[in-house]
Amino acid sequence: MAKRSIEVFTAGCPLCDSTVELVRELAAPDCQVKVWDLHEGCETNECQDRAAQYGIHRLPAVVVDGQLAECCQNQRPISRESLIASGIG
Repeated sequence: MAKRSIEVFTAGCPLCDSTVELVRELAAPDCQVKVWDLHEGCETNECQDRAAQYGIHRLPAVVVDGQLAECCQNQRPISRESLIASGIG
C-alpha cells in the first residue's frame, strides 16, 4: 500500500504551527507529511510552484494526495473533523 501524501503549506505563523501540529497528530504511520513554509521559501522555488499548482490562495493549507482539502477550498477553518473527512488519520 502506498503512503498517503500530505502537504501542509504555512507562513511560519502561530496559526500555521497549530495546523501542522494537528496534521502530525492525526497522520497515520503510513502517511508522509511534508511542510512547506512559504514565508521562509525554498531554494528551488518548488514550494511556491506547488502552491500555485494546487490553487492555494490562503494559509495554512493542507493537500492530501494531490487534492486541496475541502476545508481549504471553501474558506472554512481547518478542524480535526475536516481533516479526517479529507482522509487524514
